[in-house]
Amino acid sequence: MKFLRPFLCGAAAALIACGCSSTDPKPISRRQAEVTTKASSMSNAVEQPIFPVMAWNSAPNDPAVLKKMKECGLTVAGFVAPGTLDACQAAGLKGIVWDARTMGYDWTKVDANVARSNVASVVAETGKHPATYGYYLRDEPGADFFPGLATVAGFFNEMAPGKWAYINCFPNYAENWQMHATNYNDYLEQFVNTIHPTTLSYDHYSIMDDGSLRDVYWSNLEQMSAVARKYNLPFWNIVLSVGSFNFREPTAADFQFQVYSSLAYGAKGIAYFTYFAPQVGNYRMAPIDQFGNETANWHNMQNVNLQIQKLAPTLLQLKCDEVYHFGSIPSGCKGPSTNSLVTTVGGQMVVGDFTHKDGTRYVMLVNKDVQKSIPCGPQFRKAPRKVLKVSPYTGDLVAFEGEQVWLAPGAGVLLRVEQ
Repeated sequence: MKFLRPFLCGAAAALIACGCSSTDPKPISRRQAEVTTKASSMSNAVEQPIFPVMAWNSAPNDPAVLKKMKECGLTVAGFVAPGTLDACQAAGLKGIVWDARTMGYDWTKVDANVARSNVASVVAETGKHPATYGYYLRDEPGADFFPGLATVAGFFNEMAPGKWAYINCFPNYAENWQMHATNYNDYLEQFVNTIHPTTLSYDHYSIMDDGSLRDVYWSNLEQMSAVARKYNLPFWNIVLSVGSFNFREPTAADFQFQVYSSLAYGAKGIAYFTYFAPQVGNYRMAPIDQFGNETANWHNMQNVNLQIQKLAPTLLQLKCDEVYHFGSIPSGCKGPSTNSLVTTVGGQMVVGDFTHKDGTRYVMLVNKDVQKSIPCGPQFRKAPRKVLKVSPYTGDLVAFEGEQVWLAPGAGVLLRVEQ
C-alpha cells in the first residue's frame, strides 16, 4: 500500500488481472507482427500534436469503455497492455504501455543486458504503433532508484525516440526518507540530472474535505515549473478527480481550479487520479463509479477537458515566462515583478505570462476562489493595443469585454495581449 497513492495496489491488481504481469519477455506472435507492420505504414501519416489529458488508470481492452473515455475529453487512456493499443487507436486515444518488460525490475540493481533485451522486445512489438505514447517505468521512485531507472529510460530513448519513458515524481509533501533526498528541490535536481527525462510529471492531491487547499500546493507548482523552465522540459500535473481518505469529492469548480492553476504555471499535460473508482476504501464520485456508471463528475471532467482541447492549439505554442499572485501570496510564491505583463487585478488570482512561438504575448488569469465568481479586470504594465480572449468553447479569439470578463469559481481565462 503506497503512502501517497494508496490505490497503486488496486491499479496493479487490475493490470495483473488483465494479463500484463508476465515476468518473461513476450515473443512477437504472427498477429503482433502484422499489427506492427500495419502500424508502421500508418505512422507515416502526418499526425497533429495533442495536448495530453490522461486518466491515471489501467484502461481495459474494451472499445465501448475507451470510446466513453474519448467522449470525456481524454486524449491518453492511461496504462494499457500492448494488446489494447489497437482499441485505443480505434477510439482516437493514445496509451502508455504497461508491461513486465518496462517495469519488472529491482531498480536498485538493474541488469543492463536484460533491460536492453526487454526494451528491444517491447519496442519491436509496440514502438511504431500509432497509439503508443510511452512506456510505464515507475511511480514515485526514491532517488536510490534513479540510476536503475536511467538505464532503462536510456534504452527507451535510444530505441523509441519520441516516446516517453514514463516516471512520475513524488509531490513536495513526501518525506525526505521516501525521496532519499535532503529536500524536494534536491530530489528534482537529482531526477533530471541522473535520468535525463524527456518530460516531467508529479502528483499533488490538495483539495481537503474541510474545504481547504493543502498549503504546499502552490509551492509545488512553483518548484516543478521552475525546474521545467530551467531544463526546457514539459511537465504534467496529476490532480484529484475522486474523493477519498480526507480529500473531498471534487466539485465542478475544483476541476477547473486544479486544471487552470496547472496551465497558468505552464503545464503541458494533465492527468486525473482517478477515472474509474477503486472498489476499496472510501473512494467517492470518481467519473465512473464502482458499478461502471457515470457520475456527475464524469460531466464535470468532460466540461473542463473539452475546454482544454479548444485551448490546446494555442497552449501548445506557448512558453511560460513567469507566474505571480495577487491578493494573498502563498508561501514559496511571489507577486508581480518589474517585468510582469499585469500590474494589478481585482481579487485572489494567479497569473501566468507566456510568449507564443510567433512572438506574441499571452496571459492566463485564474480565479483562486472555488466558491465565488469575480470580474477580471487586469491592468497591464504597458497599455496594449488590443486584448482578446481565447474562447474555451470555440478556440477562437473574441473580444474581452462585457460579460466575458467574469470568471467562475476556480476558472481561468487565456488572453492574447497585442502590444
